[in-house]
Amino acid sequence: MDITLSVCARRKLILNLSAIILQTYPWKFEGSRLSATNNQIVSDESICPKCFGTGTHYDPNTNRASLCECRRTDPKKNLLTSVRIPERYIDCSFENFKSVPHTTIDTALLFAKSLALDYPAVDRGLLFMGGVGVGKTHLAVSILRNLTDRRFRCLFCEFGSLLKQIQDSYNAISKTSELGVLAPIYEAEVLVLDELGAAIPTDWVRDTMYQIINKRYNDRKLTVFTTNYLDEPTSPPKTTSPEKRTFSNKSSSERIREMTTLEDRIGSRLRSRLYEMCTKIVMEGEDYRTHMGRRRFDVSKT
Repeated sequence: MDITLSVCARRKLILNLSAIILQTYPWKFEGSRLSATNNQIVSDESICPKCFGTGTHYDPNTNRASLCECRRTDPKKNLLTSVRIPERYIDCSFENFKSVPHTTIDTALLFAKSLALDYPAVDRGLLFMGGVGVGKTHLAVSILRNLTDRRFRCLFCEFGSLLKQIQDSYNAISKTSELGVLAPIYEAEVLVLDELGAAIPTDWVRDTMYQIINKRYNDRKLTVFTTNYLDEPTSPPKTTSPEKRTFSNKSSSERIREMTTLEDRIGSRLRSRLYEMCTKIVMEGEDYRTHMGRRRFDVSKT
């Protein structure tokens, strides 16, 4: 009788035996799990009590092993972990985006839907520009949700947090490296970089931004940006008489506050690159957070 087992059958047999052993003698493996790569016992504080980290649960009633509940894919959990969408925006979608017809907000929605529908037959990303609370991040996340459902590798990244992670990787006691931080950014097929220009524009910040964005540009990877800064100053510059202080005498914080355009924040070299990479979408409207706050206040009064 031929008892040769296929690779798949042998692997299944090993998993079944592992599940039986771990559930029969759980006290021998308390605080540990079986590594899937080298079958060594590895310390882990967050071990599933059903499968003990094997991913396979043995049911003595049916005498069969099945995939444990801890390994079953949760779509919302996938968005939080692999795509890194913040929990606050996890429910954002095109369907629940509020827009008014024939406005810049409605135009932005149409561009976002078009990109999500046409990808990968597109070669330019989007640059959502506008004040706070107009829906820039909502639309960017909606694009990622749509493309993730179509099995494209997507990633959400808030630029300030990314810069902080890179800085932390320089620490001698850090367990991450700069390459480890940037690898997912470079590998994602579609990347959302949120809050571009929000970080204080030092030379290091500008050089790092250019390195990241230019790398994706050269690799022909699609990137969607959001920023609170426009290409025109938000307010006209104040005229000063010769007797008043000159710009050179101002403090660093005052100079930073005067950097009101996107080019001021990221530099002319990177702004020029974005013209090639993205279609500019300016969104004008009321801060919906303020609007919702007023509605809550009005309801509380009634």
